Parts: sequence; C-alpha cells; structure tokens
Amino acid sequence: MTHPTHTINLGILAHVDAGKTSLTERLLYETGAISALGSVDDGTTRTDSMDIERRRGITVRTDVAGFAAAAVQVNLIDTPGHPDFIAEVERSL
Repeated sequence: MTHPTHTINLGILAHVDAGKTSLTERLLYETGAISALGSVDDGTTRTDSMDIERRRGITVRTDVAGFAAAAVQVNLIDTPGHPDFIAEVERSL
C-alpha cells in the first residue's frame, strides 16, 4: 500500500440543495473510503451526523471526510449551503 505524500483540502461550497453532501458521499464511496453509499434523504450520510441535519436533510455544521488516492490524501470539507449558516462556512474556510 502506498502512503500519501501530499495532502489536498477540497472545500465543497454551493447554495442549499446543490448536492454538496451527495457529492462528498459519492466521492467517499467511489474511492473505497466507505463501503455503503449513504443518502441525504434517508439521513445516512457520513458528514451529516447531527440529529437536526438528518431530520431536516441539510448540513448545519461543516464536516471533514477523507480518502487516499495514489500518493495524495484528499480531505473533503462539506459545508452548509443554507444562508442561515454562512458563518459556519466562513469559519471553515
């Protein structure tokens, strides 16, 4: 197994319901970081772990999930899209 020698931090930013968490989930699944694909609608995604996020189907708090791709460690930063949580987005950046 190759150990990552570089790190890339990717912030995923867009308006509410653009698919940021779904994209994060798909990237984690396709790279083998998670074994089952979660769903925002079902409340089973890796980065929406708070009860309110799972109930409402929106991201409230930024979360980071990562995977290795060849010699690169990729950290995905899944941010809220709802304007009420813009301070959380700014803090994460």
